[in-house]
Amino acid sequence: MTIPNITLNNGVEMPQEGFGVYQIADYEDCKQAVKDALSVGYRAIDTAQAYHNEEAVGQAIAESEVDRQDIFITTKVWITNYGYEATKQSVLDSLDKLQTNYLDLVLLHQPYNDYYGAYRALEDLQAEGKLRAIGVSNFYADRYVDLVKFNRVVPQVNQLETHVFYQREEDNEYLKKYGTQIESWGPFAEGRNNFFDNETLQRIGDKYHKSVAQVALRFLTQKGVVIIPKSTHKERMQENLDIWDFELSSEDMQEIQSLDTKQSYFFDHEDPETVESITASTL
Repeated sequence: MTIPNITLNNGVEMPQEGFGVYQIADYEDCKQAVKDALSVGYRAIDTAQAYHNEEAVGQAIAESEVDRQDIFITTKVWITNYGYEATKQSVLDSLDKLQTNYLDLVLLHQPYNDYYGAYRALEDLQAEGKLRAIGVSNFYADRYVDLVKFNRVVPQVNQLETHVFYQREEDNEYLKKYGTQIESWGPFAEGRNNFFDNETLQRIGDKYHKSVAQVALRFLTQKGVVIIPKSTHKERMQENLDIWDFELSSEDMQEIQSLDTKQSYFFDHEDPETVESITASTL
């Protein structure tokens, strides 16, 4: 089974499905999960400074039989490392932890603090060849457009909460307008809103002999979204990969589109209390 690639706005190719390691903080658990993911066929790994598991990811890749050049590694800079010099140094630290001399994609994790200085550091690191692609995460359309208008490099990726209940149609209109790829975090909404018992997804899944999770992932990929589902169970990793052998009909797609509630199931980045909470978090 071959995972298709998405071509980013600078010509870099990125697997449309990767493996996320959010909330796998234990070193051995994370290392084993990444090794398992690579063994079943994943070729993109998504981590972050704030996940505290870059070292485990790096060691798993080092111990894997898969060549580094065949693995697309993403990490994210946390807000306490924002500002031009701090961001540059933090990315160099991430390179050391991940045991690599380049990264395929680095994102700014949140749209707070000095993200302008941080982004310009990413631009320069990309120009130096240390980063193949750069982008942002959790940047709503207004801050995303602002960043595009006043920087040299249009972000290659914007990673946003994206799932069947929050499909980000308006955000994606602006991403498409300026040429940035949307990537989903939380493609299962972490089970919220009775995600895995949704009758529409179950009924459509029964038609194709697929699970609710597989239908939800397939929907996103047919919409052109990059996905990074997470699991520490090898059989579930494989299940999440087994979505490339069927295609949802246009009627199925329309039904699933009707599930969109147009609201977050986690937090609103424009809510002052959310801002207070996120900016209080340090590494």
